[in-house]
Amino acid sequence: MAETILKLDKVTKVYGNGTVANRDINIEFKKGEIHSIVGENGAGKSTLMKIIFGIEAPSSGVVTYKGEEVHFASSMDAIEAGIGMVHQHFMLIPSYSVVDNIILGMEPKNGIFINTKQAVKVCQELSDKYNFEVDVTQKVAELSVGKRQKVEILKTLYRNAELIILDEPTSVLTPQETEQLFEQLKSFTEQGKTIIFISHKLEEVKQISNRITVMRNGVSKGTYNNEDLTMAQLTNLIVGRDVETDYEVYKKHPDFNKEYALKVENLTLKHASRNILDNVSFGVRKGEILGIAGVEGNGQIDLVKCITGLQEVEYSGKIEINGVDTTGMNVRQRRNSGMAYIPEDRMNDGIAGDLPISDNMIATYYDREDVNGKITMNLKAIDKISDELIEQFSVKTGSNKTKINALSGGNIQKVVVAREYNTHSNLMIAEQPTHGIDIGSAEFVHHQLIEMANNGAGILLVSADLNEVMNLSDHIIVMFDGKIAGYFDKAKEVSDQELGLYMLGVKHQTEEEIRGAL
Repeated sequence: MAETILKLDKVTKVYGNGTVANRDINIEFKKGEIHSIVGENGAGKSTLMKIIFGIEAPSSGVVTYKGEEVHFASSMDAIEAGIGMVHQHFMLIPSYSVVDNIILGMEPKNGIFINTKQAVKVCQELSDKYNFEVDVTQKVAELSVGKRQKVEILKTLYRNAELIILDEPTSVLTPQETEQLFEQLKSFTEQGKTIIFISHKLEEVKQISNRITVMRNGVSKGTYNNEDLTMAQLTNLIVGRDVETDYEVYKKHPDFNKEYALKVENLTLKHASRNILDNVSFGVRKGEILGIAGVEGNGQIDLVKCITGLQEVEYSGKIEINGVDTTGMNVRQRRNSGMAYIPEDRMNDGIAGDLPISDNMIATYYDREDVNGKITMNLKAIDKISDELIEQFSVKTGSNKTKINALSGGNIQKVVVAREYNTHSNLMIAEQPTHGIDIGSAEFVHHQLIEMANNGAGILLVSADLNEVMNLSDHIIVMFDGKIAGYFDKAKEVSDQELGLYMLGVKHQTEEEIRGAL
């Protein structure tokens, strides 16, 4: 049996308001293994990682590291003990070089000065040792998303981490970058390092793990050898029921005379003489789902801002929503033309956190006749709509008067989707609609998008999750460097590896091929 490097014995965490985040957690992590922790949002995974990394202290129970009971007062204590963590949202300073980011707080000194030459030498040797192919003298701002993640891992290796926690490490990677990361993680374990892998992507959990611990409602549902679990068994343990991931059976593919819900023609957006969007043209027909894939930072966000009216910089080209030219229109006018929008950042752009669910449920159509009375808002109608949507969309809450920021991420997303669904729009812009939410909530959101398409809405799905794009979309566009690099008429006829090559810019179709397909 492999040596146990970390042991949690009856670890419980209760917050001051009485919320029990973890209850009697017993897990042993073995030296040299990849151990995945899976579970829905609110299952207790994040709290458990915070306890291991010294950000939180357990209310009771014992944490044993390398055979000794530990009481970390901060993450610095955990780092000094040999525990590292790569957060889902990178903790890097873009204007700094790679080496400056890696050594920050642990700079090698030559007297009172930083020994820059030594720092570069050590960091470059570390990058080369693990085949990271990172030039440590480059600025982080110049790196791809995949390489930025490697810098985060190099930070932990520089600090001699023996146990590394990876939180959703593949959420913004292409299939090729994911495969490369997995090879590197396996090489770490061969050298005796232990990896704790947190992910909602169960296919990857099955691919990479030696053992898997399932969390549900703050309790461990057990630790299993990977080979002893089927995918169906794993999803059932996580959600408590079977989960459907093949959505073709639900699609009706209605024919609405091929009318366009959205048409984009020759869209170009410049910033500082650089084309952020370069002559982009495509259309979304009513009753279909068009997916846009691409590595973060290749123009997808700017494209959505142009379509929705959120882009403050002037662009050229033409955008039509349900046949209406939206040039010069603000967000409200575009919504009135039949557009609904699920924003990527639900907390900042999708909700008013301090307001109740009921207010958030009607926030984008508060001027509609059925909710806006002649003098005051129709509170009875608002309550009725809110209660019906809460039930229809299975939002877990005691009342529509609950402040929305008191809900879990998955339930907040359900409120956003419910509200946009209830606009009865012919065009839905769904931007990262399931980012950061659990498999059960994601399945529910996916079904709602399909139902909208079945009812005749055109869906523009913009997602960094390639599985989501491939499973939901009828057609797929890949964006690279502000351009359409490829168009695939039938989503099921292209592999994720093929799409990855287009996402990385290794392959691209000619303008003639793209125009012909569109």
